[in-house]
Amino acid sequence: MPITNDSELRKAIDAMTPVQQRALGIRFAESVADLTQDSRLKRALQDVMAPGATEQDIAEAYKTAKAISTATYTACGQDANWAEQAEHFVAATLAAALAPPEQFAGKGNPAWKAAMQGRMARNCAMIETGEGAADTESQRQYRAAEVLQG
Repeated sequence: MPITNDSELRKAIDAMTPVQQRALGIRFAESVADLTQDSRLKRALQDVMAPGATEQDIAEAYKTAKAISTATYTACGQDANWAEQAEHFVAATLAAALAPPEQFAGKGNPAWKAAMQGRMARNCAMIETGEGAADTESQRQYRAAEVLQG
């Protein structure tokens, strides 16, 4: 079933298992990985995408992404360095995707949060470069969710 809007995306995500939600969140992070130059973040993403990635790999990648997201958070709002803000949101996208399930107990969904963080990353990059279309990232997310739905 095609996903054409955020309401349908949210419904599809909510119907997924936690494992599927994590996989989708990782795809959302992969989609915006071109917006970061941080080799630690790129390596963390590669580690969780590797066949046979373990829970230990996921936990380490989460720690890395969360640390980068936290460290770059202070750049948001300062002098509007949009490239730095995009990088923050890339890290936040991966951190949301990999967050331990108990962090979202009763208060949201990691894949949805990853989707929104990924869009923020892309929006910051569009402001920085003046190029791109506002709906491009959401359309990528819709297609990724459709693939996981089967």
